[in-house]
Amino acid sequence: MAKVSFFQNPFLLGFEQVEEMMIQLTKQAGESGYPPYNIEQTENSLKIILAVAGFAVNDLEINLQDNQLTIKGKQQEDKGKIYLHRGIAARQFQRNFILAADLEIVGAYSEKGLLEIELKRRQPDLKKQNVPIHKIGD
Repeated sequence: MAKVSFFQNPFLLGFEQVEEMMIQLTKQAGESGYPPYNIEQTENSLKIILAVAGFAVNDLEINLQDNQLTIKGKQQEDKGKIYLHRGIAARQFQRNFILAADLEIVGAYSEKGLLEIELKRRQPDLKKQNVPIHKIGD
């Protein structure tokens, strides 16, 4: 039996990219819950706030490719230290978010163990277009 997708509806033209995003989301559902994060909403903006205690700014990397925001953290092991108890592990992470086409990154800030990525919603350019109809053969 063939798999039928909601996005194969003939009235949804050009939404193949949305279907691909949904597939990416289901793959990410199994990701670790580390680091924890919040998403705050204001009138025209969003803030993604990640708890990155122990990570220096140089340990963090933020990339945006197409509409996928990727945040990576990589801490270096300090091999010169001897621990009697090790409860804070130096660990890596990668957290992905899929952004809507009208969101743009305003900036990223790190303070008190939190990484804030500020996103702003662009106002859409509403278009109206009249399409002329030509007679075939003219």
